[in-house]
Amino acid sequence: MNILHISDLHFGPRHWDGNDQLLLEKINSFDADIVINTGDNTTDGLESEYAQAGNFLKEIRCENIISTLGNHDKRNMRSHELFHEYIDDSKIITISKKIKTSKKHLFLNLEITKLNDHFTDINFVKSIEIKGKKVLVISIDSNELYNDDGYVEEKVLNAVTKSIKQEKYDIPLLLTHYSVLGTDECPLKNSATLIDFVQKHKIKHVFCGHTHELELMRTNDLYYGHQFDQYMCGTLSSRNHPKDDNMFLYYENLGTNDMHLYVIRVFPHGDILNFKEEKVF
Repeated sequence: MNILHISDLHFGPRHWDGNDQLLLEKINSFDADIVINTGDNTTDGLESEYAQAGNFLKEIRCENIISTLGNHDKRNMRSHELFHEYIDDSKIITISKKIKTSKKHLFLNLEITKLNDHFTDINFVKSIEIKGKKVLVISIDSNELYNDDGYVEEKVLNAVTKSIKQEKYDIPLLLTHYSVLGTDECPLKNSATLIDFVQKHKIKHVFCGHTHELELMRTNDLYYGHQFDQYMCGTLSSRNHPKDDNMFLYYENLGTNDMHLYVIRVFPHGDILNFKEEKVF
């Protein structure tokens, strides 16, 4: 199973100055069974930005493109509807408003907002068969509306768990925007809750973005005896901080003894994008 991992596209004022077609040509040169996109598709969650991101993703030649939300995507109370319309239309796992929750703005007041959907989280599971193996991709919304810090709602994770138990699969993968293991200026505030979820479902591969930096980590819980790898991708936008890692990742033969990981760095020069591939292992 080969996976291509992109993140933090930031369509809008923070995206490339260069030609997106060059980036798409490079992405499409890889033989990916699944393309994973770990959030911040937009800069300010505007509909025009969602439309641009959606058009870009549609140009990627892969049957299985799976995206999640980022904190920049949730700067608009219509974010969940726009994401579902332009980015990913997977069936969302919801919970009742009657359940007591602690995540801010998890439910909107429809009488005030006049939206079609009052539940703002985008969580789903998707089963994909790759080369005789059933892969279960679990997307967890670790973002709060109007907030740059991350937060996961335990009651939502319980609902996702019920959906996972209904599936038969060989390999579970977790997609989320915020790092489960690392910390930064705007962290996932209750990361321990998501780590418990990872251990509960024996997830060995976690994919994230958010910091615009490459970070590859492995953790081994000595008490529970569970080990998992976290792959933090950089960014596919160039108009951010000078030290951002402009890049994407390619995982060849993921989950096998013959797995290889490649970092594809992107160097923008005006309208031109240059690339440098690095084999990590």
